[in-house]
Amino acid sequence: MSLRVLVVDDQGIVRAGFAAVIDAEEDLTVVGEAADGVAAVRLTEELAPDVVVMDVRMPELDGIAATRIITGRENAPRVLVLTTFDLDAYVFDALRAGASGFLLKDVHPAELLHGIRVVAAGESVLAPSATRRLIGHYASGAGPGQRAGGGSRELDSLTARERYVLTLIATGLNNAEVAEELGITVGTVKSHVNALLRKLGLRDRVQATILAYDLGLAHPNPPGTHL
Repeated sequence: MSLRVLVVDDQGIVRAGFAAVIDAEEDLTVVGEAADGVAAVRLTEELAPDVVVMDVRMPELDGIAATRIITGRENAPRVLVLTTFDLDAYVFDALRAGASGFLLKDVHPAELLHGIRVVAAGESVLAPSATRRLIGHYASGAGPGQRAGGGSRELDSLTARERYVLTLIATGLNNAEVAEELGITVGTVKSHVNALLRKLGLRDRVQATILAYDLGLAHPNPPGTHL
């Protein structure tokens, strides 16, 4: 079954270009296009896409606000934000709004397609520059919404192993790397990740990473670390 994709961008030629690249793939189908956030919210409700490829700067309702509305609904699709502007505020706001990924519009088509598939599978994707700055902000104590200490009630429901897995994925390790670190199977790691996301009421690994840093459970790694 093809993944259903909604493409949102206020520039018609850009929107058509993304749609053409996506629709050319056998496992991806563009089910609709929108030119602003209001239309994006409406079409998401009508068309039930699996992934929304979302621009940031748009009339009527911007992409961040539209993302917040879309991801706040039941059975929400994944949102992959694309923007021309590599700005810290957009990265943080998009992730806080519930986006599962953030890429720049000059990304190679293959990376865009990979990003769509990754977020559809419940994982996360961030442009390398965004990842470095996100970690850098936390390293300098400037991360948005930081909370002191790691003993918050939000972590009380986790087992010791789940808390450690949360720490590891927040440092940028993927499931295979966590499995190697802990000497367990990838399947077991996936079970731990799914359990901690469910217990913490989180959508994906991006939100888990933000929470881990907010609570002081994870600490910044050197530039180049990936989420």
